[in-house]
Amino acid sequence: MANKDHPSAKAVSKTMLNLGNLPPKLKPSDIKATNAQYPRTPSRVNPNQPPWPAYRGYHEYSFAHATMGVRLPTILGKAIDDVWKTLNQESDEDRIIDLVNCVHRMEDLMEDLQGNSKLRPIIDDGAGDIALWNKEIAKFFRGKDFMNAPWLFAEAYKYRRLRECFSLSKYWVDYDVFFRQKCDTFSRSNQAVFELSTRFSEPHIPDAGTSEEAKLEKYKLIFLELTQVCLWGNSTDLSLLIDMTEEDIKKLQSTGGDALAATEKNILGNDLHALADYVTKIRGGRIDFVLDNAGFELYCDLVYADWLIQSGICDKVIFHGKKLPWFVSDVTKKDWDWLLNTCTYGQLFQDASDAEMDSLRTLGRRWKQYEKEGKWKYEAHPFWCTGYTFWDLHSEAPDLFQYLSESDLVIFKGDLNHRKLTYDCHAPLDTPFPVAIGPLASEPGAPPVCSLRTIKSDVVVGIPGGVGEKLDEEEPGWKISGKYAVVLLSPGRPGEKPQYA
Repeated sequence: MANKDHPSAKAVSKTMLNLGNLPPKLKPSDIKATNAQYPRTPSRVNPNQPPWPAYRGYHEYSFAHATMGVRLPTILGKAIDDVWKTLNQESDEDRIIDLVNCVHRMEDLMEDLQGNSKLRPIIDDGAGDIALWNKEIAKFFRGKDFMNAPWLFAEAYKYRRLRECFSLSKYWVDYDVFFRQKCDTFSRSNQAVFELSTRFSEPHIPDAGTSEEAKLEKYKLIFLELTQVCLWGNSTDLSLLIDMTEEDIKKLQSTGGDALAATEKNILGNDLHALADYVTKIRGGRIDFVLDNAGFELYCDLVYADWLIQSGICDKVIFHGKKLPWFVSDVTKKDWDWLLNTCTYGQLFQDASDAEMDSLRTLGRRWKQYEKEGKWKYEAHPFWCTGYTFWDLHSEAPDLFQYLSESDLVIFKGDLNHRKLTYDCHAPLDTPFPVAIGPLASEPGAPPVCSLRTIKSDVVVGIPGGVGEKLDEEEPGWKISGKYAVVLLSPGRPGEKPQYA
């Protein structure tokens, strides 16, 4: 189990919570002793009863406990501070009063979170996701509270409640309390931004006379490097960087070849080369990215997707973002537009040379052209911002499952997407990835799925036996440090027609 007090985890300090009458705590040893009962059969799996035991906020040995007790109140406190900054810039009285009421709702949410209140239904604010949220609460979480509901659902519920604070307002429905933070973090990523722009503003494509064998080898080498850039770009997750210095962030964002060679040994479940063999044989295909963080990570994703288009591997890339501000730094359409326009027109990096700015603007212009031509497309299906895991994607969002089934590869970025893929439960470390993601691997029509994830929470699957156990002894905070990663691939069942109940 992740030890949040170990130096390797840089754990946050504890706060005292009123936990009320909770079920007895399960020790890690107790869970291991009962592993023979798991995974549960599909008919017994539901959001409150995942295939293996769920992580819950009252599990003091888990990162869920630190999140529910410390991180979420801290994040909400920063969000309230952001709203006060905005309010101080306003002059219209009606808008000010409306925003003050948003703050009052945020304070009510803080009281519910710190007081471990029961999960009430979401107030109907006219959004299309209300039925999904309230059906799930009524069916599986009636009487549950923030600490004894599964951590994944409780955390997602908190962010939907935060959206409710603004969606019930008159003037501030689209307000993003995290936008300022996301922009600021990207502005401090200049070194890594220009490392990539100066190298990839001009396409890395083999000469016309290059043999097919040599061309394929070059494609693989570039793909391996860019996949790692895309993977480790996920280290800059704002919800986890509360206490990081600018120097810490620069180290995480290093994109040099030597740094990437050194970090591959930290990819514990490594299907990177199998992924390269598969992708570099695609011609004129479609790849989907289920996005994670805005800012520098999104920038890395775009550099990656640019090369996939330039190389001829793809003629279309679909980017799936969020319809509302989500888990602090997840990509929204506003973040997407801001990044493309900042790269094309912005003056964010005051110390950059003319050559560096030219390279960045070259990328920005090309990316905006891809959008106009339909080679790149940003989409935001409501399902991505529900409390359901991706085990329920085929049943709760069959239109989205059908759409993804037409892709040559769906790349899920980051820790939260990985948690949703695997039901965020206590699966054995060596559980094969296709087993851990259930229907998204086994349903007819399931596309090839890849998870690019730096490990920053307790659920870990797809790693060789003995590796995790050794790290538990030598580096108890390894599961939440962001030092390690997985690149996992599921072949799916492409070409088969999806079936729905």
